[in-house]
Amino acid sequence: MRAVEPNHVRPVWAEISATRLATNYRHTRGAAGMELLAVVKADAYGHGAELCAPVLAGSGAAWLGVTSVEEGVRVKASLGMLPSFLQPRILVMCGVWNGEAAVAVEHRLTPVVWEEYQLRLLEDAARARSLAPKSVPVHVEVDTGMARQGVADLAAFAALIAEDSPLRIESAMTHLGSTEEAGSPLNREQMDRFAAQVKASGLRLDWIHAGNTSGVDAGEILSQIKEIAADCGAQPMTRSGLALYGYALELTGATPHIRRTLQPVMAWKTRILSLRDVPAGATVGYNATITAPAPMRLALIPVGYADGLRRELSNRGRVLLRETHAPGVHAPIVGRVSMDLTVIDVTHIPDAAIGDEVTLIGDGVPVEEQAALAGTIPYEILCGISDRVTRILV
Repeated sequence: MRAVEPNHVRPVWAEISATRLATNYRHTRGAAGMELLAVVKADAYGHGAELCAPVLAGSGAAWLGVTSVEEGVRVKASLGMLPSFLQPRILVMCGVWNGEAAVAVEHRLTPVVWEEYQLRLLEDAARARSLAPKSVPVHVEVDTGMARQGVADLAAFAALIAEDSPLRIESAMTHLGSTEEAGSPLNREQMDRFAAQVKASGLRLDWIHAGNTSGVDAGEILSQIKEIAADCGAQPMTRSGLALYGYALELTGATPHIRRTLQPVMAWKTRILSLRDVPAGATVGYNATITAPAPMRLALIPVGYADGLRRELSNRGRVLLRETHAPGVHAPIVGRVSMDLTVIDVTHIPDAAIGDEVTLIGDGVPVEEQAALAGTIPYEILCGISDRVTRILV
């Protein structure tokens, strides 16, 4: 048995590289050529928002994006040790609901709004704290074709905010549905609708923002964001989440600007828990989905679908041993991935030992590979890694 450092109660963990995260942010910000809102929603796409947010802030991020007020409060608390000049603004991207408004105002989070009830909740919360008129900034989302969040008429929505309201529209924003399809008429149609709504509103704004990782990677919408911003006296901004963590979707119709420079931030790891030799004819795992064609040496790793290792990887996926001896040696998953345990074939690695480190996702085991096998996208794989997996900043 190899010596194992007693760092973890259970040997399943994810190492989050601060260096790679900072580098990815800077590359993406540079390619965007404008302010970049760093998206840390969904626990930083499974990477640990409270670990990632301070790194991004220290790398120059002036804005962070979260899903909810609850996420925003946690992220803001994680930034407490930073000096005030490094404290980024926090945008709550999915609005506020009932009691959330008071918490958003208390913690000076900036909510995205698109429903009148959200305005009233925020106004009531601000007045309860005797805040001055126009002292609480909000960002209004315009629905330009996704039929999710957003107003149909920016001017009409702005008229719902009275002159003496504590609320102030700081920014208009929209979200695009097909940015990975460069040249798609949908992108131009959405941006044209956005431009028309902003112009018709007559608002003078501080910020205009739209887009995502694929929007930066393809580059085609960036000039239009700048044009819309210039027309209303605002600063341009775009948003990115996936790129920060080292990934970008495949583009069609454009050469990627950042995809090839990104480095995966997470290395999800475990250790060999047990080894056994089985004869030809032995079956492995639930429902005996595989029968050993010859004598095999099998290793047991203490990770399963409750941790986020997808069942679709059963008899199809692979992991990496010997990562420290580049390029490492892959070992296939055999049998069904179960709730807490998975079996791998190490017959071709005769010196595999209990305690050996195993990489589930990281260099040599790209998340895109697992996503393809699972019939999904990298976002879902990363966000699906459960909180049973300890995240460690390295």
